Amino acid sequence: MWLALDGLGTIDDNIVDVPSGTYRGLTVRAYDPERQQWAIWWVDGRNPTVIDAPVRGGFAGNTGVFTGPDVFKGRPVTARFRWLDIHSERPHWEQALSTDGGKRWEINWENFFTRTAPVATPLPAVADRRRDFDFLHGSWSVQHRRRKQRLAGSSEWEEFAGTLVNWPVLGGQGNIGDNFFARAGGAHRGIGLRTFDPASGEWSSWWLDGRSPTGFAAPVRGRFVNGVGVFEGDDTLDGRPVKTRVRWSGITANAARWEQAMSGDGGATWETNWISDFRRKG
Repeated sequence: MWLALDGLGTIDDNIVDVPSGTYRGLTVRAYDPERQQWAIWWVDGRNPTVIDAPVRGGFAGNTGVFTGPDVFKGRPVTARFRWLDIHSERPHWEQALSTDGGKRWEINWENFFTRTAPVATPLPAVADRRRDFDFLHGSWSVQHRRRKQRLAGSSEWEEFAGTLVNWPVLGGQGNIGDNFFARAGGAHRGIGLRTFDPASGEWSSWWLDGRSPTGFAAPVRGRFVNGVGVFEGDDTLDGRPVKTRVRWSGITANAARWEQAMSGDGGATWETNWISDFRRKG
């Protein structure tokens, strides 16, 4: 597990070894100071195109309780996570489901944790992992150039610096980054999550804005061809539907370029609105 969002988020990478087999999973948690509430999302490495619906809640004393709507085998349920004995040497997590709006709960999963190291290190990679994003692991300084208004005919840009720390997750079939933006209008942070789906041969890329950490933005999806990655998806801008395109290019051992563009006409024309140049720090 790593801290993110300047301590207002956590990221954890999991190896789950159950009788039916071993698989990977990923948790992202983010705290919203305005609502004084945590949101918790789960990504199952066996179905990496989906981020599960979050549970939300908080801590009181030695216990944390988080609930949210979910679906189990096609029927609506309420999910509940509880963290117990959190200040002990063996914290305890449990998951429960309810089919009657929280009147009765069935606990279906319990985890007991024992710390094995004070500092997190990436878990072992899977041998046949997709290596497209291996270049991004590590620490980076970033120079950003961002159009002040998007799809509005604006030619005004703002420039600012930033940083990225990126880790491999899901055995290397995913990666996640903690971003810092030193904008003049107010510094902020965000989390970028990317997962690879072997079935489709595509990556999914999601964004969580630290200024409003209540939900991930709609993903863009795509792949790398000849060292260039192109990812597209549906989005909204000021309430109207648009398409978003992300492009990774100029990739070397110590540099890369990321560009974002939007289209208001279904992809017939594109306007680039953000360019980020990465330089490796470590």
